[in-house]
Amino acid sequence: MLRIRGTVGDLPVDLTLELDESDWARLGSQFGVQVQTAQPQTATTPLARPVNQDDALWQVARDLLRKAGQLSGPELLDQLEGLTGSAAAGKRLLVRLRHSSDVKVASGGDTPLYSWIE
Repeated sequence: MLRIRGTVGDLPVDLTLELDESDWARLGSQFGVQVQTAQPQTATTPLARPVNQDDALWQVARDLLRKAGQLSGPELLDQLEGLTGSAAAGKRLLVRLRHSSDVKVASGGDTPLYSWIE
């Protein structure tokens, strides 16, 4: 499930989308993320760690900052909350980004600035 909150002009928007595996794959492909769909395992196939929704959201969050280059903390948190549909999940992704080796966090006056490191 994906919840999008925000405004369109002066109108508030609160949209909830239910996505199946093929929808997640299409969404991931827009950000250059390879999302694997569940396939039945056979006895000769080695077991692989399945890609779950949290992994897909993590990849989308990373791609969001990578494509933006730099975002302020409140702006990034707002986008992550819209992506995840909850404030708590958005904050978890923000903390995970803060501790990622691909992200630099600098003091930007009143708010931190999150920058993607190439």
